[in-house]
Amino acid sequence: MEHVPPSSLPPGDPVPEDGSLPAEALAGVGERPFGLYVHVPFCSVRCGYCDFNTYTAEELGGASAARGASRATYAEAAIAEVRRARALLGDRDVPVSTVFFGGGTPTLLPAADLVAVVAAIEEEFGLVAGAEVTTESNPDSVSEADLATLRAGGINRISFGMQSAVPHVLRTLDRTHDPLRVPAAVAWARTAGFDRAGGGSISLDLIYGTPGESLADWETSLDTALACEPDHVSAYSLIVEDGTALARQVRRGELPMPDDDDLADKYVLADERLVAAGLGWYEVSNWARDDATRCRHNLLYWTGADWWGVGPGAHSHVGGVRWWNVKHPAAYADRLAAGLSPAHAREVLDPESRRVERVLLELRLRQGLEAGVLDAAGRAAVPDLVARGLLATAGERLVLTRTGRLLADAVVRDLLP
Repeated sequence: MEHVPPSSLPPGDPVPEDGSLPAEALAGVGERPFGLYVHVPFCSVRCGYCDFNTYTAEELGGASAARGASRATYAEAAIAEVRRARALLGDRDVPVSTVFFGGGTPTLLPAADLVAVVAAIEEEFGLVAGAEVTTESNPDSVSEADLATLRAGGINRISFGMQSAVPHVLRTLDRTHDPLRVPAAVAWARTAGFDRAGGGSISLDLIYGTPGESLADWETSLDTALACEPDHVSAYSLIVEDGTALARQVRRGELPMPDDDDLADKYVLADERLVAAGLGWYEVSNWARDDATRCRHNLLYWTGADWWGVGPGAHSHVGGVRWWNVKHPAAYADRLAAGLSPAHAREVLDPESRRVERVLLELRLRQGLEAGVLDAAGRAAVPDLVARGLLATAGERLVLTRTGRLLADAVVRDLLP
């Protein structure tokens, strides 16, 4: 859940068949941090709350799945896009500072396939010294041997989709793992060298606000997560997304909508427990043991840096140009096999759009937002937000208080009138 790719493709401008970028977008590439996101669109079961671009084997045709829509051949297609990305960026030096395998469930692919993609990125781009290379994983989709292979192959950060430690909450979320599998998987990851002593990092993802989850249930999940001594925790409130099975259950009255007051209580509890355990918030929904264990890949998104999204439905951003790939794995692989860009459409961000995005994203960070990014109307709203205890000032920067974090969307609306 750390990386949150949208499941639907917005309209946009046409992309050249070869995917070439405007010269102005390429200016400065390699001077800014550059990351690669690799979307692995496969899941063993579709969770009822999830609206990401994912597919089960049955949805793709099982054993008869088209080339590129199969787990067995997917790494080949991803590597083909890595090579295409390198060619489109020309002869400039563009070392990669972060790689992030998200999904879906990346570890449904053989560990050797993920390692092969990392090797292709290293060969085509090169990795900066100390590059962060992350894979998401479900606790029941990876073995002790897999983790050893991943770590030996250069993946140094793992994010386990724990979500909850309470069986009835996991059932409501359609999560299939045994809660006892989480501490076991974390222990295996430590043995493999994903701990800080081994130059790695371990993160746990949690969801709060599931229908039927009590405050005591959430406390159990926090206690269980902290007992694993992770380096990083992401905790997101459950969002009922249109078009999901969960949304249909809520609409039929089978499950209640998450309650805002309940979500606020659970966020405050999470922040208190995580901070007391030595994990500090650095983004509204993310806590890390120290600066070195923050998710540097997600920081690329939040600070408007450059990244290339590999895979069906993946989004990219380079130099103010954003584009997104075709959604279906078969269509994605077919375009690459034909020598075409897999991009579906793109948009060129104008200065005002980029300014608005800075407010939306940077305000969520502990380092805050430079006040100078705001226009006159936004600056005029600051004193009232400070007086209401939602914002604090730190020199020329504006930082959300804990209460402000609970009302971050409302604060943004006031700053972008």
